[in-house]
Amino acid sequence: MATEWKVPTMADLAAAGKEPEILFWVGCAGSFDARAQKVTVAFTKILNECNIDFAILGKEESCTGDPARRAGNEFVFQMSALQNIETLNMYKVKKIVTACPHCFNTLKNEYPALGGNYDVVHHTQFLQTLIDEGRLTIKGGGVFQGKKITYHDSCYMGRVNGVYEAPRKILESLDNQLVELKRCKTNGLCCGAGGAQMFKEDEPGDKRINMERTEEILESGASIVAANCPFCITMLQDGVTAKEKQESVMVYDLAELIVNNNGIH
Repeated sequence: MATEWKVPTMADLAAAGKEPEILFWVGCAGSFDARAQKVTVAFTKILNECNIDFAILGKEESCTGDPARRAGNEFVFQMSALQNIETLNMYKVKKIVTACPHCFNTLKNEYPALGGNYDVVHHTQFLQTLIDEGRLTIKGGGVFQGKKITYHDSCYMGRVNGVYEAPRKILESLDNQLVELKRCKTNGLCCGAGGAQMFKEDEPGDKRINMERTEEILESGASIVAANCPFCITMLQDGVTAKEKQESVMVYDLAELIVNNNGIH
């Protein structure tokens, strides 16, 4: 029997005079992209399984403005940001968790200049904290035991914000064999989607960046690629499919790995 799980909104809780422990910022990809929606569901299942008091903004959440700023449209960025900050401050939000490194970076590092000051953590950091505090137990001998898994450092989590250890600690707890890519951590290679490149045509060149990254993944011999970003997941999946390796190399978010390992429904 599937576990009954819920996704309350900030408006619901405010009407009941309650404030959640965290606000889960879903993001545009997590809301509207079919692949990223699976990550949203996986993380929500974990939150419910661990009895985390959380809520989302729902229809009151709009884009952080990150793609607009990266593409050079500062006006649209500030309009989006100020609208979100007004909503967040209205609900007296203190802690935000998001599964998107782009949202994470913008909310954490760029909103304070416009009056939005919050404790912002990425979902991999939050998951690792849950494990450290004993609120989330990773089952040993799970489906990933002994399997070769490699990890792709997203730019906004890695080189921009210096978060390298939390995702790797989660992978270590899954009893798998972690194999590092030749370009990783501070020397990590972009998937090709950052800086608003996700939304524009390729620039002239000999090879797409995601194909370069995919070739490194295939060279590692890993059967699973762990990622922490909806853009990265899309780009890496496209690369694996273009190489016709989609049957032997799977691309997952870390939250999906935990759900699959623990059998959370």
